[in-house]
Amino acid sequence: MNDAPTTLDTVLGGRVTLHQPAVGYRVAIDPILLAAACPAEAGETIVDLGCGVGTAALCLARRVADVRCTGVDLQPELAALADRNAQENKVADRVRFVAGDILDRSLPIYAEPADHVIVNPPYLKRGTATPSANPAKALANVEGDADLAAWVAAAAKAVRPGGTITFIHRADRLPELLALLGARCGGLVVLPLHPKAGAAAHRTIVACRLDQRLPAMLLPGLVLHEADGSFSPVLQRVLRDGAPLPMSVSA
Repeated sequence: MNDAPTTLDTVLGGRVTLHQPAVGYRVAIDPILLAAACPAEAGETIVDLGCGVGTAALCLARRVADVRCTGVDLQPELAALADRNAQENKVADRVRFVAGDILDRSLPIYAEPADHVIVNPPYLKRGTATPSANPAKALANVEGDADLAAWVAAAAKAVRPGGTITFIHRADRLPELLALLGARCGGLVVLPLHPKAGAAAHRTIVACRLDQRLPAMLLPGLVLHEADGSFSPVLQRVLRDGAPLPMSVSA
């Protein structure tokens, strides 16, 4: 895959440029929403688990001044593209990416816990779906040796006590995700993502604080598309202007 063709694309209204594979793994809106949901402030540290080509970390670095991000992806080819993207977006001094398995506790992200961890894991359980014929896309979409419990454990290991963990995931796996996070965290905030008004949520964003005893909150759902298929006004501000999502995690 090192010699596989790539395309050069932009997100955040051209504020972030991305080299990504021409086929297989392609950036969607999920990592942009994930970055927008992270409550990072200037000077804080972030770990991006399942970083792909670096979209979430780069969007976060563009929105919040002086944050320092470390992204991890299992696929070396994607991590290499992420590093290239950090260089071309001129944030390589504070955004870096490593190839590695989150099950490997020797990864540098576990040595110095961050203020925030953002997670965009594979959405499908192994054995419940037919993997894509494209290996990179299959790894990005279907869980491997690391199941959802392992992703939650990795996030908890990589964040400091009181720091935030933010996941984006399928709505049908929300009970499992809440049970796993609730055993370690408090202040769970759930934001349903509806494809259009009146439609059931197909994604959710869940944020929480490690080792805190705080009440949970279910937010009004975010509608992604208008009836004509265009992005909703809130989503336009997130995708084009880099605005944060209207959610917060109690301190």
